[in-house]
Amino acid sequence: MLSQGSIFSAIGGAINAIISAIANVIMTIVSVIVTVIVTIIDVILDIICCVLCCGGSRRTGRHRARWGGGRGRTSMY
Repeated sequence: MLSQGSIFSAIGGAINAIISAIANVIMTIVSVIVTVIVTIIDVILDIICCVLCCGGSRRTGRHRARWGGGRGRTSMY
């Protein structure tokens, strides 16, 4: 015959297993969302860094073209 304690222990174990499974699913979903957000931010920061470091202009060889005509002595340097 089953005792009352073993029944409650079995029910508690089942509830614990269900809560653990739900927690693992939630942790996986949160991990995926955080990974996607971090990847998007990383790409955005890479683009911003590239624009700031390169100055938004193309370099051709050793010379960098100045935009805006001949304001100085030369238009190329």
